[in-house]
Amino acid sequence: MNIGQASTRSGVSAKMIRHYEAIGLLAALRSANGYRVYAERDIAVLRFIRHARDLGFPLEDIRRLLALWRDRERASAEVKHLALAHVAALETKADSLRSMADSLRHLAAHCHGDDRPDCPILEDLARKE
Repeated sequence: MNIGQASTRSGVSAKMIRHYEAIGLLAALRSANGYRVYAERDIAVLRFIRHARDLGFPLEDIRRLLALWRDRERASAEVKHLALAHVAALETKADSLRSMADSLRHLAAHCHGDDRPDCPILEDLARKE
């Protein structure tokens, strides 16, 4: 199938398919005329990548996960380790986002939001280094 069909079947845009090929996550065959040709296994890889991206995995982790997925002799402990490390990173990021939201909520609560020029939000942003 061609890249348009692969995109439709996998839910991954043609641009991202080309990107994944460029960084070595996917290797499509080429026809005699140079066009990319995708097989069912390529669609499975693209769906795997898409789902891993939906879960927020960085590309390097996806590269490792793909290698583990392809290795039928793998230990599931390594997969679990990657997943739990990602969970920890997501929780750290969520905590950081909550902290930022709390800070902005506090600043907004102290901003009059009227026609006066003084604004604690801008003052706080200006004094941060």
